[in-house]
Amino acid sequence: MLKDVFDNTKYMRHDSAQQGTRFHFSAGYFMVGLLKKRYSVRFADGAKDIEAAQRLRFKTFRGGGDGLDADRFDEICEHVLVEEVKTGNLVCTFRMLPLESGKEIDKSYSAQFYELSRLHDIEGMIVEMGRFCIDPAYKDPDILRIAWGAMTTYVDDNDVELLFGCSSFHGTVEEEYEDAFALLKERHLAPKRWLPRVKAPRVFRFASKLKLKKPNLKLAQRRMPPLLRTYLVMGGWVSDHAVVDNDLNTLHVFTGLQIKGIPESRKRLLRATAG
Repeated sequence: MLKDVFDNTKYMRHDSAQQGTRFHFSAGYFMVGLLKKRYSVRFADGAKDIEAAQRLRFKTFRGGGDGLDADRFDEICEHVLVEEVKTGNLVCTFRMLPLESGKEIDKSYSAQFYELSRLHDIEGMIVEMGRFCIDPAYKDPDILRIAWGAMTTYVDDNDVELLFGCSSFHGTVEEEYEDAFALLKERHLAPKRWLPRVKAPRVFRFASKLKLKKPNLKLAQRRMPPLLRTYLVMGGWVSDHAVVDNDLNTLHVFTGLQIKGIPESRKRLLRATAG
């Protein structure tokens, strides 16, 4: 695991016995310039930090209370923490799973739910971003910006070709999000060469079921999750179906973002956030 990101050594090593691969990251790159008045960003450093991330995930994804949202992927991922400087409170967390190429995508969390063989031909490094959540008590939009700024630095420093993951809608009632799904169908479906196939036992095939529906744009934007909305404005794309995840009480779509496809204006804004 990555240790202290403020370490002065030039490189850090990440070893994963499960993946059998090794990655090198520039030390200190992730946090420099990311102290933005109220918030700082860092990698988790040990079990205590990971447990804090799991507690926030439980609070966000599983309806509050005191518990841990944990799975087997936590052991092979890097966990990112966004903290309020004044209080030290954890306000946002997500995890990243770096993979050497598309051939390794079946090791990802997303591959449990989507058949992703069409992405095997991607030759460059790909990174799964998952379990993204913000403490519901914090409404500051800067938290999302800081998190994306951190991710942008990571992507730039490691020549990442594709960022991907599952983007979730709260609840499993499809009708509540019809306009959002209709907008995804109309404007944001994955290129056919990368379109994920159905794998999960229960899915909502919105691209076919809402084929004739014209979205109400205001309602669609209102119902679109903030993280997914950010992916989309940067040129991201989604699967043609949503997975019904009863465990987390969500509907989620596979989401991909080809880094070279991000508009230059968006890249400049994110890099400015990263300092």
